[in-house]
Amino acid sequence: MYKVNEIKELIRAVDKSTIGELEIRGENKEKITIKKEGIVQAAAVETVQAPQPAPAPSEPQKEAPAPAAPKEEAPAKAPAQNETEAAKDDSLEEITSPMVGTFYRSPSPDADPYVKEGDKVNEESVVCIVEAMKLMNELEAEISGEIVDILVENGELVEYGQPLFLVKTA
Repeated sequence: MYKVNEIKELIRAVDKSTIGELEIRGENKEKITIKKEGIVQAAAVETVQAPQPAPAPSEPQKEAPAPAAPKEEAPAKAPAQNETEAAKDDSLEEITSPMVGTFYRSPSPDADPYVKEGDKVNEESVVCIVEAMKLMNELEAEISGEIVDILVENGELVEYGQPLFLVKTA
């Protein structure tokens, strides 16, 4: 098992180097992967232990979560289909995330959100914050129109290019 200080030192070494990814496998089947992506740098640490429970108990554990997973995925797919259909409407445009980070609707937890559904925005209107590497990046709408739908929950991790808002432009 690696110590926290050793992992931090590895992260610093990758950060200062030109390599994009470092993967280390220990003798006890533990694995550490550190990745650096574009401008936003992410470090992921994963420890994998060899499974040691008896075969009989592991089978029910694998079967129990399986039925629950499709139930959770099914509702998630339905809104995505609706978003795709709504995005096909010519008067609707998406505001997408320019980076990987955490989405925040307001400048602070106790403040009102920048925008709500039904609000009018212009090109310079700040609509949210995407936090990346402890930097708070205010996102401007860059289009004029009315916010029709907010596609992301406050505090949710977002990917590069992920739609955040639907805006009716006409």
